[in-house]
Amino acid sequence: MAKSKLRHIALSVDDPFKTAQFFKEALDMEQVGETDSPLARGVYLSDGTICLAILNFKTDQWAGGQGKGIHHIGFWVDDIEKTGEAVEKAGGKHFAGRPSAEEGDVSRTHFEVKYYDPDGILFDLSETGWVGATRD
Repeated sequence: MAKSKLRHIALSVDDPFKTAQFFKEALDMEQVGETDSPLARGVYLSDGTICLAILNFKTDQWAGGQGKGIHHIGFWVDDIEKTGEAVEKAGGKHFAGRPSAEEGDVSRTHFEVKYYDPDGILFDLSETGWVGATRD
């Protein structure tokens, strides 16, 4: 299996625009996008390599009951289906999304598949990456 790259971290916050402004001013992060999806509203920042998603989740389901703080991390992989099989074989549990889901299906979560590790920590797998993140 090809080596995966950590390229995405998501924060769960009350006011994503206020938090994004802090990171832009304090750490010179660049705003590379915004979202207002059925799942969350928020801002995407980047340092040129990694995507930092700052999100306010619209439902408890998508917030995962985790409150405020780091919500999840994301790994850019070469083959999302093979990696997902390896995750489940190693004890991970599928949470949401499938790469074969129809466009417009909220469960697709746009470009990622979500899993819990054996300790219940949420993470994403993506073949296409995140806005502002680079593959290598």
